[in-house]
Amino acid sequence: MNYNVNINGIDVHASYSEESLRKIFIPLLSELTILQKEKDRRILVLLAAPPGAGKSTLCSFLQSLSEKYEEYTDIQAIGMDGFHRYQDYLLTHNTIRDGKEIRMVDIKGAPITFDLDLLTARIKDVVSKEKVGWPTYDRHLHNPTDNAITVEKNIVLLEGNYLLLDEDGWREIKTYADYTISIAADENMLRDRLVDRKVKSGNTLEVAEKFVDFSDMANVRLCLLKTMKADLELIVDENGDYQCS
Repeated sequence: MNYNVNINGIDVHASYSEESLRKIFIPLLSELTILQKEKDRRILVLLAAPPGAGKSTLCSFLQSLSEKYEEYTDIQAIGMDGFHRYQDYLLTHNTIRDGKEIRMVDIKGAPITFDLDLLTARIKDVVSKEKVGWPTYDRHLHNPTDNAITVEKNIVLLEGNYLLLDEDGWREIKTYADYTISIAADENMLRDRLVDRKVKSGNTLEVAEKFVDFSDMANVRLCLLKTMKADLELIVDENGDYQCS
């Protein structure tokens, strides 16, 4: 099944096999619908995956799929990218990597470059309030847009790199979830995808490769090595399709 969507200002063309649809995605929608009806309240689903694993596109697809079938409760897909710290902050604040002081903007996308306190506070609002404003991120503007969307559905699917990160501060997020999903993938495939995405954001190939190798791949390895166990664990194959691990 082909699926076209704009993610953070970039047009994405994805394809999901009938097998993954039949064995993974439809059963997932059914399980989440049952869970939501049993709890009789909004449920929060976390989907964690390394950069480049296609998590934003997949979540958008699952939302579209849930809306297509009347028997499933509608899903609202949202992301943690809107909690990137603003570009001005990243340009004026430094951190230490490999014993050297560097600008935070040079490792944008690392856990330290997100506003974890604000993310946690908004997640608490999603769990406890009927309607909540939620920020988005535009890769062309390089900044979040606050309250760009309103969270109001009964199944909220939140995706991000570090939502299941096994590190201090981040571990707390899992405690608010009713269901969790993780995705793993081959490092080299993820690198190719990240370079392509960086180029599509307006960078030269040289700039894209330099940033990905210095910054993004460190985040990829962090996600692959330090993501906590999830209720559903998936793997992206070389064709970009999903399989249960």
